[in-house]
Amino acid sequence: MRHKTTQENPIVLPVGFNAWLLDCAPAPGCKVCAANWQQLTAAKDKGDITQAAKHADEIRSHAAGTH
Repeated sequence: MRHKTTQENPIVLPVGFNAWLLDCAPAPGCKVCAANWQQLTAAKDKGDITQAAKHADEIRSHAAGTH
């Protein structure tokens, strides 16, 4: 008996979605924001947009709540 394998087609996100998702600005002089920015950049360079988005969210939350 042959097993039937299925694979769904990849999801294609709209152009510019990653730019919107990763849009953030670290607070000047903040070491926490700077560390998250470095990690965001490293994750983005590796193609790990999910991890990069987590760091972007941390930067947005930290900059809005602490600074």
